[in-house]
Amino acid sequence: MDVQRIILITAMALISYMLVLQWNEDYGQSQTAGEQVVTSVSAYSTPAVETDLPVAADEETASADVPNTGTKVKAASAQLITINTDVLNVIIDTKGGDIIQVALPAHKAALGSEQPFVLMEQTTNRTYVSQSGLVGSDGPDASKAGRPTYQVDAAQFELGEQESINVDLKLTDSKGVKITKRYTFTKGSYNVGLSYIVDNQSAENWKANLFGQIKRDSSEDPTTSTDMGMQSYLGAVFSTVEDNYQKVDFDDMDEKAFKATSQDGYVAFVQHYFVSAWIPEAGAEYSYKSRKLNDAYIMGFISPDFIVAPGETKTVTANFYAGPKDQDQMEAANENLKLTVDYGWLWWVASPLYWLLTKVYSFLGNWGLAIIGVTVLVKAALFHLNAKAFKSMAKMRKFGPEMQRMKEMYGDDRQKMSQEMMKLYQKEKINPLGGCLPIVAQMPVFIALYWVLMESVELRHAEFLYLIDLSSKDPYFILPLLMGASMFIQQSLNPTPPDPMQAKIMKMLPIVFTFFFLWFPAGLTLYWVVNNVLSIAQQYVINKQIEGSGEPAKAK
Repeated sequence: MDVQRIILITAMALISYMLVLQWNEDYGQSQTAGEQVVTSVSAYSTPAVETDLPVAADEETASADVPNTGTKVKAASAQLITINTDVLNVIIDTKGGDIIQVALPAHKAALGSEQPFVLMEQTTNRTYVSQSGLVGSDGPDASKAGRPTYQVDAAQFELGEQESINVDLKLTDSKGVKITKRYTFTKGSYNVGLSYIVDNQSAENWKANLFGQIKRDSSEDPTTSTDMGMQSYLGAVFSTVEDNYQKVDFDDMDEKAFKATSQDGYVAFVQHYFVSAWIPEAGAEYSYKSRKLNDAYIMGFISPDFIVAPGETKTVTANFYAGPKDQDQMEAANENLKLTVDYGWLWWVASPLYWLLTKVYSFLGNWGLAIIGVTVLVKAALFHLNAKAFKSMAKMRKFGPEMQRMKEMYGDDRQKMSQEMMKLYQKEKINPLGGCLPIVAQMPVFIALYWVLMESVELRHAEFLYLIDLSSKDPYFILPLLMGASMFIQQSLNPTPPDPMQAKIMKMLPIVFTFFFLWFPAGLTLYWVVNNVLSIAQQYVINKQIEGSGEPAKAK
């Protein structure tokens, strides 16, 4: 009995400790979504500092990790163009043709707000942009005059009922080579196609290298909740053939620049619920690099030489993903991009749980009901294991008075008491550790589901009954109180520990857990409440069956 209680208390304490640690590791910053919108060119201007552009491999120096041209770039007047699709609102600066703002109309900035969530932006307070261009011997972005300014036919583009639209930015260099930087936007897609179409009508070969990079400052994640200090991973991710998912956070980039060469792959910047990523065209050898420039962190790729012979027209392409961690869309963009949905070391449990959650949602149409459905299915899968554990606990409860008599009879003779207890266990087929099995079995499931709910953007601002956001705490604390009450009822069905101190600790656990769950996501608390209710029902029936099976054996 003492061993069972010690293990049970230890297991519960371990769960509490792991949850608090994970909460503190994953959240801890403010949940303030950026709503600023770039409305003028002056809001995005290139500072007169060392350029943030990479250079081709044949121009690098041996001492440079991620070198630059070393030129000075002055702010220049340029035109901003806007592109609106059903899922993306994008602003592009014709100076360089960079994406300087991405807003997601399907995801609101905050609860109750009609403003779209702004994923990327360039303002006086925040820098998070996508840059791309052509560097190298003939690349227009390698010019000492600074970034090229493209010409565009319109200042605004609307997808409307079309399946896709092309936004062409045009430029003719000093040699008469015509360059078209084309962005392709597709209905319902967060994946933006980039194509450089080079028409070389000069008398010489034209050579350049395509680069794509993400430039961001070290500002906090605007989608992080203050509840219990949770913080998801914030930083870069590089995917190569050798390592398909490698995290490189701000501290790593402060210490050393990342550098790798690989066929295919991607470079991404990850935050809670959302991701941006450059995905170069498959089949070539790319250089992946990171570096720090002043207060900005730059992570990107450079392609091998892109050569266009006289009289030829060639195209080099890449894709840029900017949006939520939608696993289907990310997998379509790159097989390994969905790894940015980080389930931790329990991914092998969390991935099937997410699949199950989405399948149940497809039938029920509500994420709260989907969580309840998953809870019932998980409980059904563990039914027989729980039944064995509950039977053991029911027998412990049934023979509790007899065990108390033994304790009174043998007093401080613990050896004699243990011998008599073991005889009783063997005779009645009681497993003193059986009551710990449900806790042990559900620990990986509970922690994995915790990560699933934390990483699933589908639950952000998802409603259920009175709850307006399953990914944040219950605003009225109804679910945590129900959880505490259900835990108290469940404890009343368990055998009372013979040790008074253990009994007091067990009585305190519902209060402790209720306190923890006050700040847990409502979706996770909902799972625990439903799980407790099902456990109470199962345990009640088993207790009645065991209690009705006959009188307890008498001690010698």
